Amino acid sequence: MSSKSNTNQPFPLSASDFKQRLSKSLQGSPDLVTKTFHHHEQEIIVCFLTYQVNKEQLDRNLLKPLVDRKRRWDEESLLNTIPLSSGKTQNDLDSLAKQLIGGHVCLYIAGADKAVTFFTPQLEHRALTQAETESLVFGPQISFTESMVTNLNIVRWRLNNEELVTEKIIVGERVPTEVRLVYIKSLTNEENVQTVRQRLQDLLVDEVEDTSVLGQYIEDSSSSIFPQLIFTELPDRFCYSITKGKVGIMVDKSPTALIGPTTLFSFFESTEDIYMRWNMGTFIRLLRFTAMFISIILTPLYVAALTYHYEVVPGSLLVSLGQSRAMVPFPPIMEALLLELLIELLREAGARLPTKVGQTMGIVGGIVLGQAAVQAGFTSNILIIIVALSALASFTAPSYLMGTAIRIIRFPMIILGGLWGLIGILFGLSFLIIHVLKLTSLGRPYLSPLYPMQRQDLGDSFIRLPFKKNNTRPISNMPKDTQRYPKQQAARKKDIDD
Repeated sequence: MSSKSNTNQPFPLSASDFKQRLSKSLQGSPDLVTKTFHHHEQEIIVCFLTYQVNKEQLDRNLLKPLVDRKRRWDEESLLNTIPLSSGKTQNDLDSLAKQLIGGHVCLYIAGADKAVTFFTPQLEHRALTQAETESLVFGPQISFTESMVTNLNIVRWRLNNEELVTEKIIVGERVPTEVRLVYIKSLTNEENVQTVRQRLQDLLVDEVEDTSVLGQYIEDSSSSIFPQLIFTELPDRFCYSITKGKVGIMVDKSPTALIGPTTLFSFFESTEDIYMRWNMGTFIRLLRFTAMFISIILTPLYVAALTYHYEVVPGSLLVSLGQSRAMVPFPPIMEALLLELLIELLREAGARLPTKVGQTMGIVGGIVLGQAAVQAGFTSNILIIIVALSALASFTAPSYLMGTAIRIIRFPMIILGGLWGLIGILFGLSFLIIHVLKLTSLGRPYLSPLYPMQRQDLGDSFIRLPFKKNNTRPISNMPKDTQRYPKQQAARKKDIDD
């Protein structure tokens, strides 16, 4: 026999060899439990990892029938008699070790050609709670959890459709992770599905820690600051996007899901817009777009005006600006960057501290530091108002990633405004427009429905039209069925006598 041990040596094995080789496959894990039962002159070894199996199910459905049987056991009788539906045979020890890690129990009859495994996992998951990062005033309040079983139950509960597909793909070489591709077969464009499927199957990584990490792996442009897939913890937003012909991605042990393909304007939409009346939803949606523009452009305009373009400032306001900056020793660009950095430090500190302390830190810190900075002559009162307004505007984006991207973009825009004035700002805006024009999400245009122009999609991007006038799915998603319901039927009003 070769001195080089082979853990994949095929069966049959003796009881001692089986235990030894299985332990070696699991690197001598102290959690491995091996129990030997003597039954009608047979040695039956039961193996499992202590914290991975449901002990109650193990005792009731597996060990008790195993001991109570009056006849000898074989692989077929184990599969047919044990009252668990997940029984499988296995003749490879490395694969067997992976199944034990996943929550299986192994039964091996000494000298047999195969082992039998049953899936009895101890599933750990938290209860359904309210969403934290995407809180809503109207609509369902529950959010996804870290349990794939729970998340799939929620999605199937909301999408009660026999054409709902939940395709399973395993990603990760060293730490295999279950990923689910979710879509409605009769709606979703097959090219979109194939794009996501191919990117997941071609992904060769050790592990996928979270949905956000997976999104960075499969997005079209990893160098762009703009997110190209929507991350959501809301089941209602996830399901609503699926019904519009998009593709959903769920990752085991992650409380968020991915949605694609998406557009720039999707990051400023919220399911709350749908639950409100259309005119209210339209107003709030337009407010978010306006806030985005204000957040990017307001502070750079202040810096450019005070550095190069005094003539664009009204005379009465120019006097106030002069008085406010009389004691400030820094040029406008340094003053603005200092305050913007202070705002970001307060935001980051408030996010990392405990909730109650973080709220107090944000309010008190902002007031105290702002007032102290003005009195010390580091900045002016007017700039504090402008920076605070820009920060508030960036927080209106429903997507946390898009809000962060807007805040980061503000810094180079301030530098451009301080170096070249309005020309620098126009250059920065032109660069941003060209950049988003080149971006794609799963191969679809990122700036749709503006480019390419899709007029019928405008009613569900910048504004929200009434349901009876918006009876089509966005054609930018390339759905198989673009019509949600007949427009003529939706427009009819029926009395009770009709």
